[in-house]
Amino acid sequence: MAQTTRAADIAQAFADHCFSPRLTARTAQEQLGSTGARVDFYDLRPFTSAPQSPVTGAAATAGTDRRCEVSFDGAAPQVARQGIATGLAQENLTDLVDVPAGFPITTGATYRAAVMLNPNRMAVVQSGVRDGAQGVETFARVERLIPLNEASQ
Repeated sequence: MAQTTRAADIAQAFADHCFSPRLTARTAQEQLGSTGARVDFYDLRPFTSAPQSPVTGAAATAGTDRRCEVSFDGAAPQVARQGIATGLAQENLTDLVDVPAGFPITTGATYRAAVMLNPNRMAVVQSGVRDGAQGVETFARVERLIPLNEASQ
C-alpha cells in the first residue's frame, strides 16, 4: 500500500508542477524531489527571467527545449498515465494532436500523446515502465518542442 500511495503522490506532483511554464530546476527538485521521485528537468528557454536550467540528466531530445520527468521504483504505468491526464486537465490542455513524425519514443513508453500549448508550441507526453539503475521503474515525462515557426526553418 505504501508503494501505491507514494506512486500516486509522485504522479500528483507531476500533474501539479511539470506543466507549469514557471518551473525551474531548483523548484522542480523542491516540489518533485520532495516526493521521493527521481527528477530529470531542463529548460533552455525559460518562460520568465529565470536563468536557463541546463541539461543534467539524460541527453536533451532533439527538437525540444524543455523536459520535466519523474521516475520511481516499481511498475505503476497506470498511475503515471493518470498523472499526465490530471496535469493536462488542470492546465485545460484537453485537445490531443498527433505526435510529430519522427519524434522519438522513450524506451518503455506505453503511452504517448501530444498537445498544443499555444498556436506555436507543442508538448509531447510519455509514460511507461523501463529498466532503471535499481530495477524496474515507472516514468512520466513531458517535453516542450521548439516553436513550430523555428522548427520549419
